[in-house]
Amino acid sequence: MDKDRVILHCDCNGFFASVETLLEPSLANVPMVVTGDPESRHGIILAKNERAKKYGIQTAETIWQAKQKCPQLVCVLPHHGMYGEISKRVNAIYLDYTDLVDPFGIDESFLDVTGSLRLFGKSPKELADDIRERVKREIGITISVGVSFCRVLAKLGSDYKKPDATTVIDRHNYKEIAWPLPVSAMLFAGRRTSETLAKMGIFTIGELACADRAVVVGRLGEAGDTLWRYANGLDDEPVHTYWDRPAPKSVGNGMTFRRDIAGVEEIRAGVMALTDSVAARLRAADRKCTVVQVQIKDPNFRTVQKQCTLRRATWLQQELTQQAMELIRVAVGFGSSIRSLTVTAAGLVSPGETEEQLDLFSAANPQEDKRESVEKAMADIRDRFGKSSIRLGCYENREIGTDKPRK
Repeated sequence: MDKDRVILHCDCNGFFASVETLLEPSLANVPMVVTGDPESRHGIILAKNERAKKYGIQTAETIWQAKQKCPQLVCVLPHHGMYGEISKRVNAIYLDYTDLVDPFGIDESFLDVTGSLRLFGKSPKELADDIRERVKREIGITISVGVSFCRVLAKLGSDYKKPDATTVIDRHNYKEIAWPLPVSAMLFAGRRTSETLAKMGIFTIGELACADRAVVVGRLGEAGDTLWRYANGLDDEPVHTYWDRPAPKSVGNGMTFRRDIAGVEEIRAGVMALTDSVAARLRAADRKCTVVQVQIKDPNFRTVQKQCTLRRATWLQQELTQQAMELIRVAVGFGSSIRSLTVTAAGLVSPGETEEQLDLFSAANPQEDKRESVEKAMADIRDRFGKSSIRLGCYENREIGTDKPRK
């Protein structure tokens, strides 16, 4: 690997479950799962510890199914705020080794340590083991690390042996390790793609690597070409610095209500619970949106989506609420029952990136200035005293599930 980049993929093992065990150490001694809130009809498994895995419990199955496999299963509700804090602490350790740290979700990151090996005087595996031990000692959770010459094979390496392990996949052994694995084990090879390849007689990464590239591209297009290159170790995607990550393209939040909601007041409560979170995240990312989208699911699981383009970019919670309510009115009306709802702010721009198209009557808008002042003051208080320090009581409704802060 001397002439190649040295890429690490660091993956926190059973992250949600591991953090819950930090909060309550006794959970390490029992089969435990982190679940959605059954009262909110989110009774599915979000994460499980190693003891629960031994019973064959799977992520995304229902609590009822999991307890059929393990009647003594312990279920805990998630602490999303703590997951974010631990994630920051873990990435801070990675940053002691390189500034090329590229988070890939809350519990995993790519690291380019090519320039760090001589500085630390270690081999790639030794450096990976050192990082693993530091995370275990300083944070109290374990990680698995894949070491390779490209991102996609580093990701395969971290998945190859768990928990708390380092796997090196280099030029000499990548065919031996990676090629026998199913195509679905590879980054971005989803279920439908894997099914399409299976119909072509391609089941393993090796079979994909040896397939006719033109045939794969003809069937799957650009995505097929990407996967063919990945299977052959031809991945030159860089690892971005921790401070130079791409800006988000959209910010959204959704919830399934504790019971179906209907009527203007209940729907508005649901919308406001979501837009309060979306607006806060827009400010945190220093982005305004030019598009508002809603996704509405009825009691029969039928889904309706609708969106609108705004005349001016915004991050104001009140404006997001108004636009989302109008979209719902047009899409299904306020008399229809709604099981779940998602509000998304898209078409994101920086506050000064585009000139707003103002007409003669909107050139000066004292009401909007007042809204901006109020919402900025709320944001400042939350930054200083925590997200739950100030909340909009007008949307809190325990009966439908909007009484708790949204993520």
